[in-house]
Amino acid sequence: MQTNPLKPHGIYSPVLTPFNADRSPDFDRYVKHCRWLIDQDVGLAIFGTNSEATSLSLGERHKLLDALIEAKIPPHKMMPGTGACALPDVIDLTRHAVQSGCGGVLMLPPFYYKGVSEEGLYRYYSAVIDAVADERLRIYLYHIPPVSGVPIPHTLIARLLSAYPVTIAGIKDSSGDWSNTQAMLEKFQPQGFDVFAGSENFLLRNLRLGGAGCITATGNVNPGAIVQLYKTWREGTADESQAKLDATRAVFAKFPMIPAMKAAIAWKTGRSDWGTVRPPLVELTTEQSKELHEALAGVNFELPNASSLV
Repeated sequence: MQTNPLKPHGIYSPVLTPFNADRSPDFDRYVKHCRWLIDQDVGLAIFGTNSEATSLSLGERHKLLDALIEAKIPPHKMMPGTGACALPDVIDLTRHAVQSGCGGVLMLPPFYYKGVSEEGLYRYYSAVIDAVADERLRIYLYHIPPVSGVPIPHTLIARLLSAYPVTIAGIKDSSGDWSNTQAMLEKFQPQGFDVFAGSENFLLRNLRLGGAGCITATGNVNPGAIVQLYKTWREGTADESQAKLDATRAVFAKFPMIPAMKAAIAWKTGRSDWGTVRPPLVELTTEQSKELHEALAGVNFELPNASSLV
């Protein structure tokens, strides 16, 4: 378990981005949601997959991060997603995050071209590090081949660690393949390379092998129980707690994840606009929402202090 309180560890969530009826970002609700997560000891992986980050412009990402800084949300608890297809965009987003004091950045590989070489991926990450040229930069690689189509192989991690042993700080493994996560823990964790599981489904296994925690979508809606397992994973009730997390996660996994999480918040807050997503995503249908509510009731789902998200 990490001992440096400023080093990213524990539970992070790719923060949902609330939109107004015209699908513009709702800055007020965004700040409220981030503060709600921080109050429950969840770090902010803003501009992640479940943040609809690739549906946000560079300008919107800048303004949303600035809004959090202006609201005195602690930047060391933020890990913005800065990966993009265009190298200048990655450099711009990463530089802004570092200059804002963020604890790290979560960086996708360039994801449009498929079948790219390891050399090309190395040059991408190397170019960002050299251009930002800031000793405060800490990069957490984002391995999510089911979505990006561009994996981050272990040989690339080893090469990057050799060249940038401080800057390359860790990884989020969203492959869904526990054997891959385990192999990274065994190979790289002894070098101080932090491995975050990409879902709470793997949280207990990750912690038992020395992992840093998890960065999980459903931290947006089930933060208390996930954080509790992180804090009590050495206790005899850990396996039971993990099973409960799995049950709640399974409910959301039956539906498109982002619309389902937003629908759950809309249900518990009474604010229907929480359900708004940007195309190409679409909101849950009325029937889907009803099914979601019934299934969540079946696992005793609650959204603590939901009124603070209104």
